[in-house]
Amino acid sequence: MRTIPGKASAAPLRIFVASLAWVTLCAQGALAQPGGKQPFDVSQLFATSCGWCHMDGGRQAGKGPRLMGTALSDEQIMSRIRTGKVGAMPAFSGAFTEEQLRAIVAYIRELKPLAKQ
Repeated sequence: MRTIPGKASAAPLRIFVASLAWVTLCAQGALAQPGGKQPFDVSQLFATSCGWCHMDGGRQAGKGPRLMGTALSDEQIMSRIRTGKVGAMPAFSGAFTEEQLRAIVAYIRELKPLAKQ
């Protein structure tokens, strides 16, 4: 990512926002382990954790790319979630179980354009 001299990078803000979302999820119990008292809702998890950067549920680009129709493999998506991308996406290593990562990938794969009203 290039920076313009005299301009601050947006990366620290992105990382802060994503970290804040993660902390909020933990406080709400949304990242409960399978078999926990609260059910796992992948669409809610995506909205509150990923939706800060991937707009319209992943259907549109925002601060992050559009995820609907991505050419990345399932393993590449899970790896990106775990390790992030320097200057663009924070790492969520350890934040999600394997079951949750697979559910997030399935959610991304099932994305379709919203019906026009």
